[in-house]
Amino acid sequence: MDFFIGQESLSVIQWILRAIVGFFFLVLAAKIMGQRSISQLRFLDFVIALLLGNIIAHPLSDEGLGLKGSMITMSVLVILYITGVFLSLRWDTLRKIFNPPPIPLIENGKIDYKNLTKARISIDFLLSELRKEKTEDIQKVALALWEPGGTISIFLYPHHQPITHSNLTSTIQPFNFPKTIIKERKINYNELSKLGKDEQWLENKLKTTNNVMVNEVLLATIDNNEKIQLFLYK
Repeated sequence: MDFFIGQESLSVIQWILRAIVGFFFLVLAAKIMGQRSISQLRFLDFVIALLLGNIIAHPLSDEGLGLKGSMITMSVLVILYITGVFLSLRWDTLRKIFNPPPIPLIENGKIDYKNLTKARISIDFLLSELRKEKTEDIQKVALALWEPGGTISIFLYPHHQPITHSNLTSTIQPFNFPKTIIKERKINYNELSKLGKDEQWLENKLKTTNNVMVNEVLLATIDNNEKIQLFLYK
């Protein structure tokens, strides 16, 4: 077990053992952190990836550094990461820090330059992403959102979308992006205000239409026709 501590030199076997332990410890740490840290490199995931990679790399290339200290440090960081993820699920303020809301880049066929600057992306990058979606004309785009994971979600106007069976059998409806008005039992007062509604209107709507209370709702969205779609806790 001498390969765990810093030494003036390591034998070939000790280097191999250190690499094996470091590899499996990093795999275990990634497994504990969950699939999210692998599939979606968001703000918190990016920070932890940089830290873990830097910490484990040094003792694997420098015999003077012990592996034990790096493993302890990584364990603490993994615990902090998991704690941060679970706390962000419970508190909106922390969630907005770790997972900020999407930024509108294009609305109603018009580029929002201020939001481009806020997202720190260039016009060229935006045009490149549009080309990937086979969209050559910005005026065809009803909404484009810069997502926290570093991707752009693009929604075309219905009459510019590819023809499907449903298009042929029904009248084309105007573009309608649903607004979230309740999330995890909490009312989104900002969206309600934009719609010209208040909490009393929402509670009455839920009671008369669906016979549910706000504290029973996991997610509720509303469209331009004031149709509410509900997902309840089960």
